[in-house]
Amino acid sequence: MAIPQDTNPPKKELRREMRRLVKTLPQENPMVLQLLRDWLAGQPQVKVISTYSPLPGEVDIMPLVTEFPHLRWVFPRVEGGELVLHEVSEPAIDLEPGAFDIREPKTGLPVVDLFHVDAFLCPGLAFDEYGGRLGRGRGFYDRLLEHARGDALKVGVCHKEQLVPHTFGEAHDVVMSRVISG
Repeated sequence: MAIPQDTNPPKKELRREMRRLVKTLPQENPMVLQLLRDWLAGQPQVKVISTYSPLPGEVDIMPLVTEFPHLRWVFPRVEGGELVLHEVSEPAIDLEPGAFDIREPKTGLPVVDLFHVDAFLCPGLAFDEYGGRLGRGRGFYDRLLEHARGDALKVGVCHKEQLVPHTFGEAHDVVMSRVISG
């Protein structure tokens, strides 16, 4: 599958601006962690949740994996041009540096079919009030989420500085169910 190219000038400029901004943001964000704890506590239907290993400037939500051990946590691994989800129970042991220097599940961990995922916690460079998400430009999350169950929750996670008026979404961009920021 071809990687989408930035043909939308405002989106391209926003991506450039947000790449500069996230370099200045910390990974720690206690407010976002607490908002996510509260949200998870109110979602009894969520049993399997996809999360991410943070890049510099993305909110580190790894503590949730140990705080909510009753949930089945899955992490993406880049395989070819796609993200494949693998179950992870101990991030410190089960994750290793992978594509783009992001910590990914080790080879051999159980693969989890998208059909089983109830919620996706998604990083991004920017989010807007309409649920628009601006990713890093390679389309990995959009391709993954377009095949998710229709009732699966898609939750953008970010610092308040990453909220923008508009992300200049295009037809291939998957909209978030909600955005949690602080």
